[in-house]
Amino acid sequence: MLPNFRRSEPELSKSPTLASATSETAAPTPPAPVFQPRPFLTVPRAAAEGPKSVSVMGADLTITGNLICKGEVQVDGIVEGDIEGSNVVIGEEATITGSITGDEVIVRGHVVGTVRGKRVMLQTTSQVEGDIFHQSLSIEQGALFEGKSRRTKDDPRTAEIKAEPIGFVIPAQPPELPN
Repeated sequence: MLPNFRRSEPELSKSPTLASATSETAAPTPPAPVFQPRPFLTVPRAAAEGPKSVSVMGADLTITGNLICKGEVQVDGIVEGDIEGSNVVIGEEATITGSITGDEVIVRGHVVGTVRGKRVMLQTTSQVEGDIFHQSLSIEQGALFEGKSRRTKDDPRTAEIKAEPIGFVIPAQPPELPN
């Protein structure tokens, strides 16, 4: 029988033909495992830190400018500017145009810009167009990432970007053309 249509034990004992047939021929079936969804934040918080509040920016809110939070911030709306916080969570419906900086950055939505964090997680629904500077990076299957990933031993939130050399040289004087 399908697991969704099994009879419970009291119902089996009420029906004498089913109770005798099932108890003699079949071994008891173990209960089906219960699906446990994966937690959003995979890094446990220390109990000694105490309770922390989460600042939530709703899906119907649009911010033009920078967003700075000392604690954890969850963004579900649209931000046209930079976001800075200790733990930054970008929701599935969020759109960010600007850089994101934090100890831990979890992206589920759309980001166009640089992401800097010690731990950066791109979850299945994320779309990131830009560079990621990190110490630890995880990208789930289904996430879209277009850009460069740079692992650094220094704190990626404060590390300066080193300019890459350009592949051509401009001459000091333009050559003279004959008339």
